[in-house]
Amino acid sequence: MRIAVLGGDGFCGWPTSLHLSNLGHDVHIVDNLSRRWIDTELGVQSLTPMDSIQERCRIWRQVSGNEIEFHLLDLAKEYQRLKQWLAEMRPDAIIHFAEQRAAPYSMKSDRHKVYTVDNNVNATHNLLTALVETEIDAHLVHLGTMGVYGYSSVGAAIPEGYLDVEITNLEGEKKGLDILYPTKPGSVYHMTKSLDQILFQFYAQNDGLRVTDLHQGIVWGTNTDQTARHEQLINRFDYDGDYGTVLNRFLIQAAIKYPLTVHGTGGQTRAFIHIQDTVRCIELALGDAPEAGDRVKIFNQMTETHRVRDLAEMIARMAGCEIAFLPNPRKEAAENELIVKNDGFMALGLDPIKLETGLLDEIVHVAEKYAHRIDRKHVPCVSAWTKDIAKRVVHDPEAVHLKSVS
Repeated sequence: MRIAVLGGDGFCGWPTSLHLSNLGHDVHIVDNLSRRWIDTELGVQSLTPMDSIQERCRIWRQVSGNEIEFHLLDLAKEYQRLKQWLAEMRPDAIIHFAEQRAAPYSMKSDRHKVYTVDNNVNATHNLLTALVETEIDAHLVHLGTMGVYGYSSVGAAIPEGYLDVEITNLEGEKKGLDILYPTKPGSVYHMTKSLDQILFQFYAQNDGLRVTDLHQGIVWGTNTDQTARHEQLINRFDYDGDYGTVLNRFLIQAAIKYPLTVHGTGGQTRAFIHIQDTVRCIELALGDAPEAGDRVKIFNQMTETHRVRDLAEMIARMAGCEIAFLPNPRKEAAENELIVKNDGFMALGLDPIKLETGLLDEIVHVAEKYAHRIDRKHVPCVSAWTKDIAKRVVHDPEAVHLKSVS
């Protein structure tokens, strides 16, 4: 297939592009390179050194013999160019990663909130309406998030997107209804993904667009089979408080002898998936496309759940490091359960990669190799959800930790 990977320069987009190219697909990366500009804004860089997207594509061609083309385009701002590009390229499938992906970044300030909504919602809506106008019957696969469900404990498994409910009509008769699972976003970022769901639902029912929405858990890991083939193909690896995911951050902290920063009680339960499984799930979703007129197909793209403090304790034992319990910069429940159904991908043949010491050691090895690139002042999570919470955010966990044991 000819596949457009929107946001293909990013943390999930780049390894997905390589994976699909390796399978023989004609892959085209569309990206505005905004994630690289955000690095400049925050004054932080990927732990792993990243070449330009053009150089990455050149090395991939050299290593694999397969061509990946890069197209510089801003989906949220350049609607006419997007429509023209789609009309010319006419992709068979579109993988949509082109959204600002960090909850903490989306809560840093009013400017960051506005940017996240403008970028994410406009990009998605521009894409959908351009597909309608160009009459391209492409399968759209969107990377969403488990965070649209919220993290409340209801004592029941979260279904894959839809909930069967029963209502009583005016005649007193009970009627069954199939609805989108109610969203309860915990940040502006998660809110944009919730809005995406409604956009997909409308364009699927109104215009027959074929859409798969993947509600993904927290991604961990470093390399995939393809990024490991050459040093210059290495994936980006975020360790900072805004973009670094919790398990990867713990392992970075362990590698540089930084206290493992657990916020609140650490009782937050989260869903996780390895980066290799992320790219495999995209492949499986492409092979299970809905028909025109079908409702949006929704998968829970996760393989296991863990409580944050349990992860911290496991890594502390493994690495012999300390844990620092700090005030939580997020507005969320101190403790939650998380039971999730992931039958869809399991039925399609996903053989999940689970947390294993060997894979954790790989991340620590990468952290140690590039430890000289880590700026310790960017490790703490300091983006607060409200102004009141901001007053108690800890900006120097190492100093606090040292005081707490003196």
